[in-house]
Formats: sequence, C-alpha cells, structure tokens
Amino acid sequence: QVRLAESGGGSVQAGGSLRRSCAAFGYIPHNYGMAWFPQGPGKERERVARIDSDGTTTYVDSVKGRFTISKDTLKNTLYLQMNSLKPEDTAMYSCAGTYGSCAFKTTGSDFGHWGQGTQVTVSS
Repeated sequence: QVRLAESGGGSVQAGGSLRRSCAAFGYIPHNYGMAWFPQGPGKERERVARIDSDGTTTYVDSVKGRFTISKDTLKNTLYLQMNSLKPEDTAMYSCAGTYGSCAFKTTGSDFGHWGQGTQVTVSS
C-alpha cells in the first residue's frame, strides 16, 4: 500500500513563493502518476498539475508559468514549486497518486492515494 505524507505550505503575501513536498512510502511501482489538487473554500477539488513516471507534465491554465511540478525518483518525493502566488491560490493542497499514467485522470476519484493536505494561504 502506498502512503503519501506532505510537508511545506503555509502563509505568504501575494507575489511570494512556496514549495510543497509529498513523500511516498511503501511499494511505488515504476509506472505511477502523481498530481496536486487544491480545494479552495466553497470550491470543487481541481487537479492543477500532474506528472507521470516518464516526467511528462500538464498544468491547468491558471497556474501555467507560475507553478512547477517535479519529482525526485530516488527519494520518492513529489514537489510543487509555487511562484507569483495570488490570493485566489489560497486552498488546501493535497497530493495524489495513481497506478499507471495520470495523463487523462483529472478528477479526485481517479486517484487512489492521497496525502493529508496542507493549507496554503495567500494574502493580498
């Protein structure tokens, strides 16, 4: 069974940067896709970035050029570098994992493994 443990996040002023980390424990197969899902107040959970085992990534338009998803395979750790943060980025951010590619897995129900979630607050 895969377990995901997150760290990072916190509070920052608009324009600032934060980095989120998500460590994976247990048996991690080679073909394992991971993503970040923020959920803002009163909003649905939305996949904003994903990365597959071959390193291919996809971003939602609202974070393109500002957020970067990456992973360290040796450390089994997923990262989300968030730059030029905006108040509308405020949300509970959770990492998620799934067996196989996550290229076409865009909803929370497509992912079977979840981190505990950490609040990111951006003040204006």
